[in-house]
Amino acid sequence: MALQRRWGFLLLIGLGIAGVSYWVALRLGYVEKWQARYFPRPWSSTRISTGDFPAGVSAPVGEIASIPLRPTLIGFTPRGSSAALLLATGGVRSSSLDAREHLSQGILKSAYAMDAKAVVFAREEDLRKALAFGADNGGVDLAAVSVDRLAQWGEVLRDAAPRALLLLGRSRGQEALAAVGAQKLSQLRGKRLGAYMQGSAYYFALWALSRAGVPLEEVKWISLRSTLEAGAALREGRADAVTGLAADVELAARDRGGKVLVTTADAPHLVSTVLVARGEFAARYPDAVRRVLRAMLDGSASIAKDPTEGARLLGEVAPYLGDPTEAIGSESPANLRENLAFFGLSGEAPVTYDELFQSSTALLMKIGRIKSAPLPEDTRDIGPLRYVSEARKP
Repeated sequence: MALQRRWGFLLLIGLGIAGVSYWVALRLGYVEKWQARYFPRPWSSTRISTGDFPAGVSAPVGEIASIPLRPTLIGFTPRGSSAALLLATGGVRSSSLDAREHLSQGILKSAYAMDAKAVVFAREEDLRKALAFGADNGGVDLAAVSVDRLAQWGEVLRDAAPRALLLLGRSRGQEALAAVGAQKLSQLRGKRLGAYMQGSAYYFALWALSRAGVPLEEVKWISLRSTLEAGAALREGRADAVTGLAADVELAARDRGGKVLVTTADAPHLVSTVLVARGEFAARYPDAVRRVLRAMLDGSASIAKDPTEGARLLGEVAPYLGDPTEAIGSESPANLRENLAFFGLSGEAPVTYDELFQSSTALLMKIGRIKSAPLPEDTRDIGPLRYVSEARKP
């Protein structure tokens, strides 16, 4: 009996030593090395994709076509800054806009001899999928997305190799957080907060909570199917507070005796919309990219002089933004000077693209929304903007 206890004690010690040895080997990286040497993974378990290669490998050696032989497709979710895009492309052609509309060629066609079409999306998630697919597979070549969305979608858009080219506009009141039964942000503790998790309004809500010192776990998040659902969720009582487009949530809050607690006017450099191109498209058609940038900047300059036409086009595709002129005012299209400062080429900006992208990825990783993210410099291409800027110097 004593012999059995002795062997049991020795076995327990041996297991303890083995466990400690394995833990030490794991921390020092020896376990992975032994697995790679003696139990290598079969090739069939390794998945490779186009994202493992540079985006421009399929571009022609000689510039066969400076622009696509088909119309260039630019996707967007309507915002105030979209007015410049609509002027550049001539508006959105769809079955809902019938023969009564005023047809316009657009700046790209009339001034730069390039066919382009604006494609409107109601949800940011659908726009992300279109950018991932590409125009040759039913998607788009370029897209207007906020920097925080580009940060959150970095991994899923890896194969598309998206590159930010141009600042389209900054939200100066386009997003808002409204509530019923709360007079200030700190009173959101324990409340149901509705947000579309794939939209920039969600990112704005995170900023608003941080400003009030409200921990994320002290708010009950209500996931919405789109940003456009925010007003309905508040009006129907499915949420105590919502974040979404200002015109939508303000009206819903007013109907229930609530109020808007904060808008992006309090954080005018937080939600910044940029024009993003698929890496392969930008590498294959560099002249097309430069023409698009020129047309967009022309559209911005035109709206700065007279927003009437841009407001008309915006009102046709996005009546939910409210008064289109006010929508443009709350996110006016960015000009060349603002672009040069935003991308660090000249002048100064309170927040640059790199700073905004890096802070977005750090926050999203902190709250567990993403696991990894690319470096800011790997997600932008300032070459076309620099080229256009130098060409416009007197």
